[in-house]
Amino acid sequence: MSETSTSNRSENRSGATGRQTGGGAEQGRRGSGAAGTRGRTTIADGVVEKIAGMAARDVVGVHAMGGGMARTFGAVRDRVPGGGRSVSRGVKAEVGEVQTALDLEIVVDYGVSISDVARAVRENVVSSVERMTGLEVVEVNIAVSDVKLPDEEDDEDEDSDRTRVQ
Repeated sequence: MSETSTSNRSENRSGATGRQTGGGAEQGRRGSGAAGTRGRTTIADGVVEKIAGMAARDVVGVHAMGGGMARTFGAVRDRVPGGGRSVSRGVKAEVGEVQTALDLEIVVDYGVSISDVARAVRENVVSSVERMTGLEVVEVNIAVSDVKLPDEEDDEDEDSDRTRVQ
């Protein structure tokens, strides 16, 4: 936190810190201030992970999210009734009061520029998370764990022919 924002904070009776408001008769009145500023909003790590996961998947060149084991377990979980796809697979978020940091693990399509895909993922993730949560994204670390070759089968699509009714 900057020195100016730290110096503008005070400790209230319960020991918690909060922004100081201007003095005068307004301060003692119950319910003073805009309704939107009363209370605290907290955002769970999982919420930020889902937003980041969706934003990363929207980028052309991202084939899948997560490493080999995560994708394998995810494919099994997807087949379980009610399991559904995990949009946060391959995403880890650390969320503070005003900032967040993200780690993403992706699989890229063969033939794309990995640096271009990583830059596009960062831009899309930062834009989406900041717009939807109001949190400042301080970093987005991207690990490329695999390249999807054109002739490879997807882990998620294996055995799909065996489960179809003919």
